Amino acid sequence: MKSTREIMESAKNAAPVLASAGSDLKNSALEHMAEALEEHAEEILAENVKDMEAAKGKISDVMLDRLMLNKERIFAMAKGIRDVAKLDDPVGRVLKRVERPNGIIIEKVSVPMGVIAIIYESRPNVTSDAAALAVKSGNACVLRVGKEAFKSANAITKAMQTGIEKAGLKKELVQLVQDTTHQSANELMTAVGLIDLLIPRGGANLIRACVENAKVNCIQTGTGICHIYVDEKADLEKALNIIENAKTSRPSVCNAEEVCVVHSAVAEKFLPMLKKRIVDERAEKGETPVELRLDERAIKIINGTPAGEYDFDTEFLDYILAVKIVDTPQEAVEHILKHSTGHSDAIITEDNKTADLFVSLVDSAAVYVNASTRFTDGGEFGLGCEMGISTQKLHARGPMGLEELNSYKYVIHGDGQIR
Repeated sequence: MKSTREIMESAKNAAPVLASAGSDLKNSALEHMAEALEEHAEEILAENVKDMEAAKGKISDVMLDRLMLNKERIFAMAKGIRDVAKLDDPVGRVLKRVERPNGIIIEKVSVPMGVIAIIYESRPNVTSDAAALAVKSGNACVLRVGKEAFKSANAITKAMQTGIEKAGLKKELVQLVQDTTHQSANELMTAVGLIDLLIPRGGANLIRACVENAKVNCIQTGTGICHIYVDEKADLEKALNIIENAKTSRPSVCNAEEVCVVHSAVAEKFLPMLKKRIVDERAEKGETPVELRLDERAIKIINGTPAGEYDFDTEFLDYILAVKIVDTPQEAVEHILKHSTGHSDAIITEDNKTADLFVSLVDSAAVYVNASTRFTDGGEFGLGCEMGISTQKLHARGPMGLEELNSYKYVIHGDGQIR
C-alpha cells in the first residue's frame, strides 16, 4: 500500500504528461473511464454494500442516502464523465493578447494547476466528478475520502484507473489516498511543492480545518446555509413549490434551503400554507415531514418548534427548516447577510424593483429570483459537473468547473527585442 506522500509524489511526476496532452487524448481517457465504471458496476456496488452496512446506525438516513449507490447512480456518474468530455478544453486558451509598440506579443494563456487534492466525505459520486474534471482540465488529482465511503470510492478509483491506462496514460493521474485518518488530511494540507490546489468538500468542520491549517493553496467551498425570502409581492403558490423543492428534494446537499424568511404582510396567510404543504401533507403521504423551527413571531401563527439560539446559523442537512418573519425587504437582506454562508440565497417576488435590490445587496455566490436554490450545481450550470461550490471571492466563486481548475501564465513572443 502506497503512503500518502508516495501517492502525492507519483501524481506530481505524472502531471506534466497530462498537462501537455491534447483534447483527443484526454477525451479518450474520459470515455474509457466512463466505460470502466459501467463495466465494473457490480464490483462497485458490492463494495458500496459493505460501506452501507458499516454506516447504518452511525449516520443519519439522509446521509445514508448520500452514501448509497445503485446502478442508476453509477450510470449517471458515467454520463457525467461523458458530459465533461463534450465540453471545450480550457487548456491553452489565449485569454488576452497584446502587441506592444516594440513588437513583442504578450499572450495570457490558460494552463493547468498541476496536482489537485480533494478531501471529501461520504458522497462516492464526488470521486468520478473530481477525476473527470481534473483529467479534462489537465490536472492530476489526489482524492481523499472519509472512512464511511472508502470502499466505494476505492472501487470507483480502481475502475477509472483501468480506463486511464487503456487510453495510454498513467493511472497515477487519478489516485485515492489509502489512509482515512486525520494524518493523511494533514499531509495533504501541508504538502507544499506537491499539491498545487486543495479543495475540501464536506461539512463546516472539514472546511474550517482545511482553511485554517492548509499551507497549500486552498479553496473555501460551501457550507450552505441557504435562504429563501418570501416577499410581500410574492406569488405564494410559486413560493410553496420552490420551497418544497429547495427543502425536500434532497435535504442532505449544500444547496438545500435551510432558512425561510417571510415578509410580515403575507406571513399569516403563507405560513399555514407552508405548514400544510411540507409538514401535514408529507406526513399524510408517508413522507418525512419537515420540522419547522419558528421564531417568536412565526410560532404565534403556526405550530412548530421554537427556534433555538443556533438554528439560524446551522446547516441542518435534514428535514428541518428555520423560519423568520421580517417587516421589510431590507430587514430580510440584513438577516441573510448576518447568517448566510455566501452559498445560495433566493427571493420570491413579482416586484422587479425589490428583486433588483435583493440581487444587488445579497453577497452570495449564487443569488436567485423566483427559482430554487437547488440549481447551484455544476451540471445545472452547464459545467458538466463540479469540483465543489466555492463561497470565497478570489480565484473561483460558485460551482467550480473546468475553467476554475486552470490558472494562467504569460507567454511572450519576441524577435530579438532587448530592454
